[in-house]
Amino acid sequence: MSNLKTLVDSFEVRDLEDNSTIKVHVEHCTEVGNAGKPGLQVLYMGNIVCFEPLMAAKLGYQATKAGKTEQYLEDRSWAVHQDQFVKLFLVLGAPPSVRVEVKTRSKGQPVVKTYPLPFSLDAE
Repeated sequence: MSNLKTLVDSFEVRDLEDNSTIKVHVEHCTEVGNAGKPGLQVLYMGNIVCFEPLMAAKLGYQATKAGKTEQYLEDRSWAVHQDQFVKLFLVLGAPPSVRVEVKTRSKGQPVVKTYPLPFSLDAE
């Protein structure tokens, strides 16, 4: 069976400073990762971040070990500026979810969206 991608959400945040936009697409995939299980892909600024069960289980373990309820994906986010960024988080819970925060210079607060993952971390 081939990987089937379904668009979950697509949004953009405009920066009135230079009229640029940061676009984010979130897709549900039927086969992601080495195990070929369902997951989510977040696409932004030429980056593709896959949330599949094994990667999410590892991030969930790191968050739990640190006593946190969410794990910031620092190496997969774009946060070189404090007033302009795309940050990705794995949020623990039932079901676990992905939180995307997008901030541009002309926005006072980041645009925050959350997407449930199609798997449980307990199953791994």
